[in-house]
Amino acid sequence: MQQKDVLPMKAEKADKRLSAKPVISGSEAVIRSLIAEGVDTIFGYPGGAIMPIYDALYDFQDKVHHILVRHEQGATHAAQGYARSSGKVGVAFATSGPGATNLVTGLADAYMDSTPMVCITGQVAASLLGTDAFQETDVIGITMPITKWNIQVTRQEDIPAAIAKAFYIARSGRPGPVLVDITKNAQVGECEYEYIPCTHIRSYQPVPELRQDAVKEAAALINAAKKPYLLVGHGVLLSGAEKELIALAEKAQIPMASTLLGLSAVPVDHPLYVGLLGMHGNYAPNILTGECDTVIAVGMRFDDRVTGDVSTYVANAKVIHIEIDAAEINKIIKADVALHADAKTALQALLKEVQPARHEEWLAEFRAADKKEYDKVQHNELYPETGELKMAEVVRLISEKTKGEAVLVTDVGQHQMIASRYYRFKNPNTNITSGGMGTMGFSLPAAMGAKMGTPEKEVVAVIGDGCFQMTLQELGTIYQSKIGVKIVILNNNFLGMVRQWQQLFFDKRYSSTEMVNPDFVQIAKGFFIPGKKVTAREDISAAIDEMLATDGAYLLEVVVEKEDNVFPMIPAGTPVTTIRLE
Repeated sequence: MQQKDVLPMKAEKADKRLSAKPVISGSEAVIRSLIAEGVDTIFGYPGGAIMPIYDALYDFQDKVHHILVRHEQGATHAAQGYARSSGKVGVAFATSGPGATNLVTGLADAYMDSTPMVCITGQVAASLLGTDAFQETDVIGITMPITKWNIQVTRQEDIPAAIAKAFYIARSGRPGPVLVDITKNAQVGECEYEYIPCTHIRSYQPVPELRQDAVKEAAALINAAKKPYLLVGHGVLLSGAEKELIALAEKAQIPMASTLLGLSAVPVDHPLYVGLLGMHGNYAPNILTGECDTVIAVGMRFDDRVTGDVSTYVANAKVIHIEIDAAEINKIIKADVALHADAKTALQALLKEVQPARHEEWLAEFRAADKKEYDKVQHNELYPETGELKMAEVVRLISEKTKGEAVLVTDVGQHQMIASRYYRFKNPNTNITSGGMGTMGFSLPAAMGAKMGTPEKEVVAVIGDGCFQMTLQELGTIYQSKIGVKIVILNNNFLGMVRQWQQLFFDKRYSSTEMVNPDFVQIAKGFFIPGKKVTAREDISAAIDEMLATDGAYLLEVVVEKEDNVFPMIPAGTPVTTIRLE
């Protein structure tokens, strides 16, 4: 290895120290740059290629809290949970090779769900790139399709600018994950340090200018509508547009339905909120998409789990699409009027143009459909008197006892749909789940991050028995870092959602979905986390009380009905109006 790949020449060092700018290592430049961006928490796992950065971190422990995860995937999900709960950019560290590739699932998840995250990976020295050196992997090539931007830094003097650009891109416009890969020579080499925050990138326009003529067109459609309908997506939360959304709905008396990631943008008890859209959403908001005459879709991308058969979706309606990402407009559902803008900006403009209106008969249709679902499905799910425990009654009790104010973090599957349907969200950014990717193993590390991001809030992770076993090693992180998350495992001894599909569409051929599970409470105790297992209905209320009253982490395993199904349900690829109640 040439000396220039490791350290500058002594004469160069002497010259630089005459400058007014401090001369520091590239590794110290990384930490100082993160601090300049307001980073107070990092989730990571050290290794050879990133060791100089961890050495620099040692001197800044009073300013930056590092959480040692047990797997790099856990670092990304924790950073996601931190970002989603706090509104800040999540940060994760990993070494080269397998450390870097272990970030891939979390990066893809963050990319699909528009979560701002910066991942910093170590890399072999620049002189070794392309030689198949020990733990060398082309992480830039691997992550290019699943990051908003990525860069490999091979010179120490380029580190501050790269990190500044990374944070600007991650948090601006439609947020997303960014990866910065730093070679080892750049980490140990020295340079003059100056940090200049990034506020502009030529050819990158994160916040488009709202066209006022489009606002007037959209307002005219809303003012003429007899059955207007607001579809609330994640973009409402990302732009902080909850108040503007509700103000528009109240002004024109427009019913509001939420996508999975839009949950918590509107309090569930708001009189104009009509429920959850999608495959396992509520009956009324799905069935009545076929009746509306004007759709206002705000910060949502018409995901297939919401639309079902796109050829029939909102076929009788004029479509107004408010979306910050131009690539999403007309991608799946053609918009009659597109407002290419930040959701908050667009809603503020619409509020000035939309006229007050009443739509009592239209709202009454939702209430009638709601009653049908309650009588057919919800009452028996929420208030069973006999039989085994049901997932819905557990979620109902958690919701009641936390008054709908906890941060609810869910994994993927039946428990996710049940929790999303029955938790009574009151406050924004309190629903954290894996939407687009549907990543099993998401919720335990994401709950850790959510608790670190909002330590003043109760954070409850609702997890299936299959999902829990994908990342249960993070119990070690929870114990070591004293993270007070409450963990509820809804255990049906099945990969429940796959089993439900096998029951309904594959003649009950339960292929590789039944699980023989370990003693989850004993595992928690092995990590010095208290816990309890509940199998009887008469014990569940007191057990939840005990969990919530415990100072620190707690694991509650609830054995639920083994073949409990989630209804309503829209079979994949069918019109949403074919929604089944049983």
